[in-house]
Amino acid sequence: MSRLLEGRGELGTLMRMARLIERAQQHLRDHLPTELADHLFVGGFHDGRLTIITDRAVWLTRLRYEQARLLSLLHELPGFEAVNGFDFKVRPVRPPKAPLRQTRRLPARAADELSSCAADVEDPRLRRALERLASHAET
Repeated sequence: MSRLLEGRGELGTLMRMARLIERAQQHLRDHLPTELADHLFVGGFHDGRLTIITDRAVWLTRLRYEQARLLSLLHELPGFEAVNGFDFKVRPVRPPKAPLRQTRRLPARAADELSSCAADVEDPRLRRALERLASHAET
């Protein structure tokens, strides 16, 4: 497995690039204020430009002011001498919290009305749907 990951194939190249990007991200985070460092993620490197991702526009604005400093920090790392600029992107990195599920209640009287409507309906699909809905009534 280690020969495959460290080899000369495409997977080895990809693993080396991932390690470089991780090292760059850690180096930048180590030299930024803590409140800013927590919101900086390195997304990739292409054509001499490093992609910096942040989760909110306010952090992107602060990172833009730090561009010259970030570039000099990156040039300290071997393998990043060719970086000549940044592409900044705002993307929520952490998944948003799922909304709380709201449970709805169907009173017994409403279920009786639905059942009586279902008895009068000729369409079998609609009848089954009404009966299924009525079955959710409170007991």
